[in-house]
Amino acid sequence: MHRSTRLLVFLVLFFVVGSFSFVSAEMPAPKDEKKHTTLGKYVDAANAYLMWLKDPEKVKILDCRTPEEYVYVGHPPMAHNIPSRTWTGKWDPEKKDYALQDNPDFEASVKKAFDTKDIILVVCRSGHRSAASTNRLAAAGFTNVYNVVDGFEGDKVQDEDSSFKGKRMKNGWKNSGAPWTYDLDPKLIYNAAH
Repeated sequence: MHRSTRLLVFLVLFFVVGSFSFVSAEMPAPKDEKKHTTLGKYVDAANAYLMWLKDPEKVKILDCRTPEEYVYVGHPPMAHNIPSRTWTGKWDPEKKDYALQDNPDFEASVKKAFDTKDIILVVCRSGHRSAASTNRLAAAGFTNVYNVVDGFEGDKVQDEDSSFKGKRMKNGWKNSGAPWTYDLDPKLIYNAAH
């Protein structure tokens, strides 16, 4: 689907549900307990985009993935990248993956970028890191933070018969039809030096 067609579909949806409220976008706690948060506020990617469309001055998108993911996998065009964990470059043989470490500047960086009264929608790859990030922000005094439960890339397809098994094509921002980009806005990228 072309970018302009996707935007048109979202705009039509937006106007059809003109009475859309933030409360209606909320969803119950996901089945996956790793996506649960202490604040208990959840939204999926498609509704996160609609929330942002409704009030972009008050609703903020926070992409807590590493800068490498933000740059090379893509991101919502309005998302601020403030990583809650950073890449170490060290192989973890137990997890069979590269290790990440907590970003000690995460909470302070978020406080510089956002007002505590903002509605903050936190997105990661699949909803796990964003849940942990939401909990860190709650502990730092933020009260209106939502976990985007299907993340940017979405959940993995589990269907044994699917050629997409194991790929993140089930849901998520990238698969929802919401806009995303590889383009970088200097006002939104993470700069550890600041």
